[in-house]
Amino acid sequence: MVLFDLPTDTKLERKIAAKFRKTLLDDGFVMFQFSIYMRFCQSVENAEVHTRRVKTHLPEKGKVGIFAITDKQFGRMEIFYGVKKENKRDIPQQLELF
Repeated sequence: MVLFDLPTDTKLERKIAAKFRKTLLDDGFVMFQFSIYMRFCQSVENAEVHTRRVKTHLPEKGKVGIFAITDKQFGRMEIFYGVKKENKRDIPQQLELF
């Protein structure tokens, strides 16, 4: 799992952040949230390979965290999707014109 907080104040910083995200996607990571990417690895050795790969593409500025969790730990995660309640709209009367 890769978590990051990169600066995006300037056009160049946004370009660097986008490039870092694309690098993660190209390496098989999937976006969990905008700044959290995950990748399943079959073994500790495989996870180390991808960790080294991410380290070679670290941006100069910002914070990046990389950590591994087991299948069992991931399976115990509770994920909630918030749903915004919408007010019901009044159904307009249908008019028929001849």
